[in-house]
Amino acid sequence: MKPFDYYRVATVEQAVALLNKYQEKAAILAGGSDLLGLMKDRVTGPEMKPPQHLIDIKGIKGLAYIKEQPTGLRIGAATTLADLASSEIVTQQYPLIAQAAKQVAVPQIRNVATLGGNLCQRPRCWYFRGKLFSDCLRKGGGTCYAQPAESENQYHAILGGEPCCMVYPSDLAPALIALDAKAEIVGPKGKKTVPLEKFYVTPEMTYLKETVLSPQEMLVAVEIPLAARGRKGVYLKLKERQAFDFALVSVAVSVALKGSQVADSRVVFGGIAPFPARSLKAEAALKGKDLKSAAAEACTAAVQGCKPLSKNGYKIDAAKGVLERALSQLA
Repeated sequence: MKPFDYYRVATVEQAVALLNKYQEKAAILAGGSDLLGLMKDRVTGPEMKPPQHLIDIKGIKGLAYIKEQPTGLRIGAATTLADLASSEIVTQQYPLIAQAAKQVAVPQIRNVATLGGNLCQRPRCWYFRGKLFSDCLRKGGGTCYAQPAESENQYHAILGGEPCCMVYPSDLAPALIALDAKAEIVGPKGKKTVPLEKFYVTPEMTYLKETVLSPQEMLVAVEIPLAARGRKGVYLKLKERQAFDFALVSVAVSVALKGSQVADSRVVFGGIAPFPARSLKAEAALKGKDLKSAAAEACTAAVQGCKPLSKNGYKIDAAKGVLERALSQLA
């Protein structure tokens, strides 16, 4: 690991001031479960240069919390995943979030990993993380090594993977998007709020980063609307190792029922696209129909437009199967 300057800040304003000063040369440090690994492998920052300035936000009071408000639930970005998984408010009123949090890694990592870190982590694509693949698009090069037929692309995208076929690894993002969450961002110009669904960028927009955050900005909180509290939801994750793994395919489903009919739904996949992939087609197939009887149509609609690579065609059947199981649990 290369040398770096370490700053332990006490306020969000101090953190933003340092980000504004050092920009691409700086990085936010919270749990560090992703960042420190990237730094050791020298796989972070513009042109793959490790950050020279680490801004530790763990000392900021009031950045780790779970609060009920008249408008819904507010969660600080430094809240640990362990606290999310065990919170009585979350488990009883927003269980979809707790289900997703419990699927992240192992207890030791959940004890230090934060909500903000999970939502802002870098891709797990082995071509992006591998030192031998210097021309990787996401490193600023000109090649997506996952696309040739002879590539090891079994874990890559089947949707929205042009020109970069990585998949976004967050478990919390699909669950929060399914609950219509919003992200609060702070930068030199003050605060702004964006729908979490719009927090992520597609490779067509840029393949050098995954979120709308500029180098001078940081995520400080997530807000879930009060209406989400009355919805039924489930998060399911298909993975190779049950103990500790990233999703081959995951899905978060949130529904508002009127009797047995679906008044409104949100279906968001993980593990199949370079971003948390909301399926508007599956939602349209469910709307106004009996949840159980419309499940098959929704599953078929969910994978329309998917284009598998040479070794990941199984993800189409997996996506349909995971969604079918999720809908059956909600029916």
